Parts: sequence; structure tokens; C-alpha cells
Amino acid sequence: MATINLLPLILHLPINERFTVVEQTLKSIKQEEFKNKMELAAATLYSDYINDKELTAFTSLDYENFYETK
Repeated sequence: MATINLLPLILHLPINERFTVVEQTLKSIKQEEFKNKMELAAATLYSDYINDKELTAFTSLDYENFYETK
């Protein structure tokens, strides 16, 4: 649905429901922005992790059992 079609519908909602629309819209924008930033960061660092084995040295321990000492 086009924005031009949504606005009149939103304006007919009660104020509390309009606030909900705004809050959910902002939340979705923030989530998308965070996802985009994380994807950019991963892409930026990808070659570093492929070429520098020191950055991934501890991943060899990923499948080791972990026991907490008391």
C-alpha cells in the first residue's frame, strides 16, 4: 500500500493507536538500521578474519566441554 493511501487511514485511528503505529514504525526502522550496520561491519572485517588466523585462534576451543570451577 502506498504511503499516500496510508496517511488518511492513520489519521482516522484513535490517538493511542496512532502512537502505536508511530512506535512500531520507529522500532522497525531502528531494527533495519542496526541490521544494515551489522552487515556492513561483518563485510568490512571479513577479509581480516579470513587472512589473520590470530583473530580466530580461540575458535578451535568452540567444541571443547566447559566446566565451571567453584
